[in-house]
Amino acid sequence: MHSNRSLASALATAFLQGPWTADDISLRIHELMDRRWRWIRPLAVRVVQHSFGTPRPRHAEVAAFIRRDSGFLRACRKHELCVENWLTGQPTMRPVDVAASWQLPKIRTTDELANWFGIRIGDLDWFADCRLLGYKQHRDRLGHYRYRALNKRFGHVRLIESPKPRLKSIQCSILTGILDLVPPHTAAQGFRRGTSICTFATPHVGKKVVLRLDLRDFFPSVSLAQVQALFRTIGYPEKIADLLAGLCTNATPHEIWERHQVPETESLREARRRYAKPHLPQGAPGSPALANLCAYRLDCRLSGLAHAAGAVYTRYADDLAFSGDEDFQRCARRFYIHVCAIVMEEGFSVHYRKSRIMHQGVRQQLAGVVVNEKLNVRRSDYDQLKAVLTNCIRFGPDSQNRYGHKDYRRHLEGRIAFVQMVNPQRARRLYELYQRIQW
Repeated sequence: MHSNRSLASALATAFLQGPWTADDISLRIHELMDRRWRWIRPLAVRVVQHSFGTPRPRHAEVAAFIRRDSGFLRACRKHELCVENWLTGQPTMRPVDVAASWQLPKIRTTDELANWFGIRIGDLDWFADCRLLGYKQHRDRLGHYRYRALNKRFGHVRLIESPKPRLKSIQCSILTGILDLVPPHTAAQGFRRGTSICTFATPHVGKKVVLRLDLRDFFPSVSLAQVQALFRTIGYPEKIADLLAGLCTNATPHEIWERHQVPETESLREARRRYAKPHLPQGAPGSPALANLCAYRLDCRLSGLAHAAGAVYTRYADDLAFSGDEDFQRCARRFYIHVCAIVMEEGFSVHYRKSRIMHQGVRQQLAGVVVNEKLNVRRSDYDQLKAVLTNCIRFGPDSQNRYGHKDYRRHLEGRIAFVQMVNPQRARRLYELYQRIQW
């Protein structure tokens, strides 16, 4: 039995060292064994056809499948096979076909990864923390993150996890050197250059009905396994993918919640369970790009569903938007149920309190932008900002700084710039008022 385990592990290593097709796998095994066994290709076909859940499965999963395969067990008994001297060579980059043209850095060993970051291997293991020692033996001075809890509506909590400078520098290198080279789905309009809430909302302007959904705890819902699978899919060996995923994820110690004295509610208990598992930390530089890429399958399924229903789909971070005309209007409620089912199947959850089906008779709003006839800001927001600027002219800007902004001038410039982005014509009047303020 021990020899079967060793042979299955060796075969799994060879299976994963090149293109993931039965013919290529058979050729590699025959070259390594220096003999053409008849049972090799049928085994390769069965391994390739088996669904492991990712384009590039883990070594342990393939080895376990081979050990259970009846054809492999018959071959071991018939030929008394065992491993004597198995040469598998160095790990190589094995991207899926679509990723072959991406100019990703060639990193095959831990030495190459440490050199790419400019750090020692010991530091690399410490920052990646693949054994979750930082979670099990939490100490502030040795931890890699700083935490800040924010109370939200309906008793929910948002935890900001900010990496310390050295880990943040490593994560920025992963973002600019790897993640920025991997294109997300075209429906993803957040966290990408050249996109904004305007590009997110524009496809839904002037539609009969707009469906809006919000994903709950978007970043913490992306697990360590999903991030590892992403790095394996774009071509990195399993060890490198595990280290990269460890550098980009975090498991929040339980002591953090006690320190921030967050009220104990059912929502908090659910959040503590979710944050205790390795996840994308909200506050890390690479988390937005990784969340987009890990949601690629979700975007593909929702885009296909929207196309079948005659609708348009876009996503801005955790905001999902669908819109259409008469055909979509008739099936909007049934469509909403299908969307929720797909979201749950992909490991996310819907914030049902924030879901809206908006017809033309009401204000259709996405990410703070009105889309009924054209992109616009809410009338109440525009009128309120106009009144603030007018009062700044009459009574001085200090009289309107009720929330104590440190740089109130820049604060007003930012609010006017938002209106300028959405509706330049309405922003001109605001800018004229702003220029008349005596600072």
